Order: sequence, then structure tokens, then C-alpha cells
Amino acid sequence: QVQLVESGGGLVQPGGSLRLSCAASGSTFSISVMGWYRQAPGKQRELVARIITGGSTNYADSVKGRFTISRDNTKNTVYLQMNSLKPEDTAVYYCNVVLRGTYYWGKGTLVTVSS
Repeated sequence: QVQLVESGGGLVQPGGSLRLSCAASGSTFSISVMGWYRQAPGKQRELVARIITGGSTNYADSVKGRFTISRDNTKNTVYLQMNSLKPEDTAVYYCNVVLRGTYYWGKGTLVTVSS
């Protein structure tokens, strides 16, 4: 079992930045993937970015060049640095980890990009 606690969401103006954090606890030693998904109102949940053990990363096309995912294995924490935020980035952001093929989810943190 893995527990995930997210932080860092909030209200930001277009063009601004936010950093999301997600701390994992529990059986963390076998986590293979850590990442972030988001779900906007009326839309399906989508992958934003993920980082695989070993360091390789994947990003949604819509966030490439603006968002950066990183992972601190000593703290079992994954971060999402979001720059140049746009109104269309408004969504609930969910932390996700994959442990032995099982997906675990955080409760989500709301990011609102609005002037």
C-alpha cells in the first residue's frame, strides 16, 4: 500500500508559476513510476507528466516546454514545476504512482489559472 499527499495547488494568473509536490509513504521501495494527471471540468483525466525509475520522463504535448517533473528518491517525493500557466491548465491535478502494476492516486489538488 502507498499513501500519497499532494500540496501546492492554488490560484495563479496566466503566465504565472506553481510547483506541486507529492509525498509517498508506505511501501515505496518498489515504486516504478511517479507522475501527475489532471482532470478539467467535463473532461477525462489525462496524463500530464511521469517519471520512471532511472529518470526517463514523458510529457503531454500541451505542457512540453512549460512543465518539468522531477523526483527526489530520498524523500519519496515527486514534483511538478509549472511555468507559463494558461487558463486551459485549470484542473484538479492528481498524483499517481505505480507499484508492481497497481496504480495509486492522491486526492487531488486544484489549480486555477485565471486573471
